[in-house]
Amino acid sequence: MVFIVARSQARSKRKYTGKKYKSFHKKRKRELERPPIETQIGETKKKKQRVLGGDFKLKLFADSFINVTNLKTNETKKVKILKFDENKASKDLNRRHILTKGSIVETELGKVQISSRPGQHGVLNAILIK
Repeated sequence: MVFIVARSQARSKRKYTGKKYKSFHKKRKRELERPPIETQIGETKKKKQRVLGGDFKLKLFADSFINVTNLKTNETKKVKILKFDENKASKDLNRRHILTKGSIVETELGKVQISSRPGQHGVLNAILIK
């Protein structure tokens, strides 16, 4: 018999010492945890997902273009991503070339830092740094 365990954002069942908390309710729909969206460089792939309250989030799985804003001239252009540079969020995300907020990529205009949350917003926005 195989049980599928629902991923939850609820409080842990155990304290930092290892002692168990008293359980006061089962898992709730509002505590549902979804797998992380690991945005990569590639052909555009998006998904619209309904969330609690009836709202929607756009999940961006891959994209090859990015909206770059030059803060000196205050202009925004859609440019092609040439290559991944670095992701300071974690060594694992850096090694697998996953795009998250704060990632640095090389574009046609130069190096840019991602300012949007692609897994939540569904777009890649960035600020020109070099």
